[in-house]
Amino acid sequence: MEYTHLGRSGLLVSRLALGTMNFGPATAEDESHSILDRALDAGINLVDTANVYGWGEHKGRTEEIIGHWLAADGGRRDKVVLATKVYGSMSDWPNDRYLSARNIRQACDASLQRLRTDRIDLYQFHHVDRATPWDEIWQAVDTLVTQGKVLYTGSSNFAGWHVVQAQETARARDLVGLVSEQALYNLCERRVELELLPACQAYGVGLLPWSPLHGGVLGGVLAKENPGRSAEGRAARYLAAHRDRIEAYEGVCRDLGHPPAEVALAWLLHREGVTAPVVGPRSVAQLDSALAALDLRLEPEVLARLDEVFPGPGGQAPEAYAW
Repeated sequence: MEYTHLGRSGLLVSRLALGTMNFGPATAEDESHSILDRALDAGINLVDTANVYGWGEHKGRTEEIIGHWLAADGGRRDKVVLATKVYGSMSDWPNDRYLSARNIRQACDASLQRLRTDRIDLYQFHHVDRATPWDEIWQAVDTLVTQGKVLYTGSSNFAGWHVVQAQETARARDLVGLVSEQALYNLCERRVELELLPACQAYGVGLLPWSPLHGGVLGGVLAKENPGRSAEGRAARYLAAHRDRIEAYEGVCRDLGHPPAEVALAWLLHREGVTAPVVGPRSVAQLDSALAALDLRLEPEVLARLDEVFPGPGGQAPEAYAW
């Protein structure tokens, strides 16, 4: 396993992050624990979750599953960089959501209890809160850091200017600020290359791409050897609009002799500014497939072919759309 710094921090994380959104809703607890075991054995140390995972009436269930796994072996906790998120509504009460100081501190304590740990290594804002001032947000985070409950802070689903706003406010308060941003980024969805990725690079914020297979559409959805795959949600919409691209993409993968899922992950691992794609396996077999991407090196001509199939936004702003 290769490790790299999370943004400009001194924290070393694996080049793949284990996403756990399927733990509970799609994957039973015993299989979830097997995935966690396999990930740790393979050297994956960044485990990502969120307080709302489990969804609906089962919100918090995913954190509980991870907490049970951590508690079963005390040595696991110090090997794992544990990341969770705050923002989503955890109840019908108006203050049990978003990024008020009240919710940040209360949600943190609740996550710590479910995760059965005394600290969160990376506490992430799951979405931007346009109604709460950054001074209030950073004051709450500073309190948690002082208490030893949080070590680092990250964001998710931010625009480029949100990263700038967060970092400049943190700088004015002599705080570290964000060290990571989780964003939707893959071959099908490259808009982050316009402004978000350059902003992250300028401020030393590591990028953690989520949905690296774009909901499964980059995982061999058309391949005859995978007849059980079916596109849903974002993947289904993309496939309906761009079936020709996926056909061309799977052709490139066949020429390479590697499964589409591995190629999609390898492409992200080749992108400058990307720290670790967040993979969300439902089984140990899916995790093993993701691990294989770490050893896949894509030659310049292959990267050029992928750019032809998925051209992206044309580079960074403003050059992508102006002289």
